[in-house]
Amino acid sequence: MNESISNDTRDIILDVTEKLIYKSGIAATSMDLLVKTAGVSRKSIYRYFADKDELVVAALQRRDVCWMHWFTHAVDQAETPTDRLLNLFTVLKGWFDSEGFRGCAFINTSGETGDPQDPVRLVAKEHKQKLLDYVSKLCTEYGAEEPQLLARQLLILIEGAITVALVMGDHSAADNAQCMARKLLGL
Repeated sequence: MNESISNDTRDIILDVTEKLIYKSGIAATSMDLLVKTAGVSRKSIYRYFADKDELVVAALQRRDVCWMHWFTHAVDQAETPTDRLLNLFTVLKGWFDSEGFRGCAFINTSGETGDPQDPVRLVAKEHKQKLLDYVSKLCTEYGAEEPQLLARQLLILIEGAITVALVMGDHSAADNAQCMARKLLGL
């Protein structure tokens, strides 16, 4: 019973951390704000995490798992390999149009650190590698002559669309990226 309470508390802390960081960034998310918003004591946070950096990394790692699960599941709903590649952008557009869209948490948090070896940047790099690996798998299923090359090109379209949607407020960026993807695919 104590373990389930502990896991619930830990999950609450991670949920709140992720939401606050996604909304306002790492620097704007103070420990005081985390304590107040999560409704837990500072001691509770430090019971699970050595410091704020460790907490942020754990929240981002969990977001990576959840986001990748959501994204791959949604993209995989398309029936054919071609449709799955195009669905990458349809799914992104739905995300862009969702309430609370604030861009990519991994790009956003990476921008808050200058050190490429910072744990936050390493989590972001790992996330982008997982996304690239997934797109590469789709390109292989599609039968691309050079699936790795095509995957890298599509990743640039994905990341560009996310950035344009956030910075410019242009949610049609996913449509434009999909149009460019069609050209890459020769459709």
